[in-house]
Amino acid sequence: MADIVDLATRSRIMSRVRGRDTKLEMRLRRALWAAGIRGWRCNVRKVFGTPDLVWQGRRLAVFVDSAWWHGHASRWTPGRLSRWWDDKIERNRRRDEEVNARLTADGWNVIRLWDFEVEKELDDCVTRVQGALVDADHAKTALAGRRTNRAS
Repeated sequence: MADIVDLATRSRIMSRVRGRDTKLEMRLRRALWAAGIRGWRCNVRKVFGTPDLVWQGRRLAVFVDSAWWHGHASRWTPGRLSRWWDDKIERNRRRDEEVNARLTADGWNVIRLWDFEVEKELDDCVTRVQGALVDADHAKTALAGRRTNRAS
């Protein structure tokens, strides 16, 4: 299927797609704040993949992914648009897998939230982040305890 608009119009449309501080990211951040969850940094470039939210000391990275741009099966059907779009979405998916693998290998916990989850199940998203932060705190405490025992 050919694009229905000319290149200049498509370029203008695409330039308006936000990469950060989207409505859903802001909604998630407000909900985390309301739940008493603090300490994140936004779009930290020093962390591979530039997660939307990062708790560096706890090694937690949170991404809020658009179901369309990141190829969720409920929103993306290969072959519906041109081959260019299929390739673009596939590259996004491969990049997401690479980011997850590299962060995990570096000791990070990665949470990927779909935009529709943040929109419809915000409390569950907050609970997932909160649980990961608790797990990170437990792991940190256990690691500190092992270091203290070795020093004794």
